[in-house]
This record gives sequence, C-alpha cells and structure tokens, in this order.
Amino acid sequence: MPDVEIPERNWFALFTASNNEKKIEERLRMKEFETFLPLYTATRRWKNRTTVKVALPLFAGYVFARFARSESARVLDIPMVYSIVGNKFGSIALPDAEIDALRQGLAGAEAEPHPHITVGQRARIKSGPLAHWVGVVSRVDGGVRVVLSVDLIMQSVAVRARIEDLELLEEQSTELKVGVSSGRDGNRELV
Repeated sequence: MPDVEIPERNWFALFTASNNEKKIEERLRMKEFETFLPLYTATRRWKNRTTVKVALPLFAGYVFARFARSESARVLDIPMVYSIVGNKFGSIALPDAEIDALRQGLAGAEAEPHPHITVGQRARIKSGPLAHWVGVVSRVDGGVRVVLSVDLIMQSVAVRARIEDLELLEEQSTELKVGVSSGRDGNRELV
C-alpha cells in the first residue's frame, strides 16, 4: 500500500454570520475539523425583566478552525461561513502558538470583547498565562484592563490585570499598530 501524504493542517479564522458561531462550530466538528470558539459569560435582561447568564462568542462573527488549504472548499460549503480571513493574496494561517496562547491565557482570565484599539499606552504583561504579550492599557470601571488584539481579524479582547503585573512601555504619539510578532528569543507578543 503506497504512503498517502496527509496535508498539513493549520489554524485559520473564519468570518461567519454573527449569532451563528456556535452552530457553525458544531458543523465544523461534525466534518471532523478541530475548532476553537472562545466564549465569555454575559448577563442579559429579557423583555420579561428576568436576567440570565449566557455564553457568547468572544470574537463576534469569527470561528477558528484547523484544516488544510486543500480542504477550504469543504469549510466554505458550511452555511453561514462567509470567508476564510486573509488578504488579497489568499487566506492567512494563524500560528499554532497564537491559538495555544489564547486557549491557555483565556482559560484562567476574565475576558470580554473590546473595540479594536489602535492608539494608547502600551504595556507588557509580566506574569501569568499571558506573560510577554503586549497590548494597550484601558481603564474601565476603575480597574485596569489590557486590550490584546488579533489584527488578522481586527478583533480585540480586554483582560483584567493588576498594575503590578504590567510593565508600561514608552508612550506613542502616533497611531499604534497592534499585531502579532515573534521576537528573536521566540517569545510571542502583540506589538
């Protein structure tokens, strides 16, 4: 029996219909694709004035999936998957380390969606699961939050942090571009 070459699977961000991310993730899993759909808990008040806690997608309109480029058509056949995020040259794979860091970092953190920020004070997280990541400091509700951005999908996440766990970096007077970079020492950071 000849050796069958298995194509390399990479992580991609899928642009999807909002409010359908959970259904899309389920359909991807049914087709045996590995998925990642980070959720956060929000309190919502219904018309009858009852409040409930609901799990909502952290990145509205996006689902992460691991597949080979040759499987793109199978992914795009899923209803409400609009496109694979990329640029004019095609889809762009996300590094495994970035998805792993998001999974680990978000597992122990209180995170919530945050508008994508391009200006503000930069800070590096010094300790914890998101150590070495650089983001933008934002004060909300009297607490300190660090906004970490995934530029490829133009989405950000606000993570609560103690000021003692932050290293403030020099202030930038012009627009701050936040994106993923891999330093010479191999540490991943948002810059």
